[in-house]
Amino acid sequence: MKRISKILAACLLVILFAFISLLAWLTVTEYRPKNQETADTEILKELPLENPPGSDRPIRILSWNTGYAGLDAGADFFMDGGTMVSPESQAAVQKNLSAVADFLKQEDYDICFLQEVDRSSDRTGNADELSYYSGQTGLGFSYAPNYRCSFVPYPFPPIGKIESGIATMSNLGMSENPVRISLPCPFRWPVRLANLKRCLLITRYPITGSDKHLVAVNLHLEAYDDGEGKKAQTDALMKILQEEYKKGNYVIAGGDFNQTFPGSLDVFPIKDPGLWTPGVVEKGMLPEGWSLAYDVSAPSCRLLNQPYDPDSADTQHYVIDGFITSPNVAVDSVKTVDLAFANSDHNPVELQITLE
Repeated sequence: MKRISKILAACLLVILFAFISLLAWLTVTEYRPKNQETADTEILKELPLENPPGSDRPIRILSWNTGYAGLDAGADFFMDGGTMVSPESQAAVQKNLSAVADFLKQEDYDICFLQEVDRSSDRTGNADELSYYSGQTGLGFSYAPNYRCSFVPYPFPPIGKIESGIATMSNLGMSENPVRISLPCPFRWPVRLANLKRCLLITRYPITGSDKHLVAVNLHLEAYDDGEGKKAQTDALMKILQEEYKKGNYVIAGGDFNQTFPGSLDVFPIKDPGLWTPGVVEKGMLPEGWSLAYDVSAPSCRLLNQPYDPDSADTQHYVIDGFITSPNVAVDSVKTVDLAFANSDHNPVELQITLE
């Protein structure tokens, strides 16, 4: 018995040492972005935005959480009540990458907000998805990481290395370097070590015939928090948007809010409160004149508790992707493109605006 006890004690010491060593390594290598940093940029074309205020020339904008090309219709996810940790195969990742690129190529968007774009992650075979999209479409990009961790140790098998973020793609000329703005992080050590560091990606476009700029803000707000993180991040977002508008600029923010929009729960009610439930965008969150732009005719997101089955009683839909526009921006139309979640757990949402 003494020998067995000694063996068990030795095993426990080895496990404890390994755990402490992992925490120490993750702490030393933790991604610690500054409050404001210059974003990564690659400009392939520099076309002017020929849309002076009052013109009839519309601007077409897309927002799409691409699910790192790993959350297609056949996928579920352990954080949503499913079992999968990584995509089914690298062949599936490549198929989804190709489908996303084909969609971007066939449409003539001026600006594309993309979220969950992997650049060097174990889960997607270390593929540089952004460079792939850029190479396939000929669009330039700006990029800001929001998930960078040398090793995510959970669940089992572990997620491993992550390098992922948000990207804004366009062939328009930028007026200055895009910037990454850090958002409040609701997680404390040690949970913070292997978690996302949310941010805004701000890109500015000069406008022909105007001394103002179109300020495009790409976002992906908190998902798996108690709600306080999303609120703090939304407050920080609105402060920045209003500051840009006070300068006389035209402001558009778009992305994955991880919050349902007013009226959407009437169309897509929560079926199981025990599973992941998004926050709610309050009607009074916007100052006078500002607008929310979203579409409830089709869901923009699905819960990953199971592979996608539109006829299943357990399928949960949401509308959590959309836009915020400043008072000097007219919303002509907003539409969720129903792709039946074939290649991502989100559908793309397209917006058409004109500047007033």
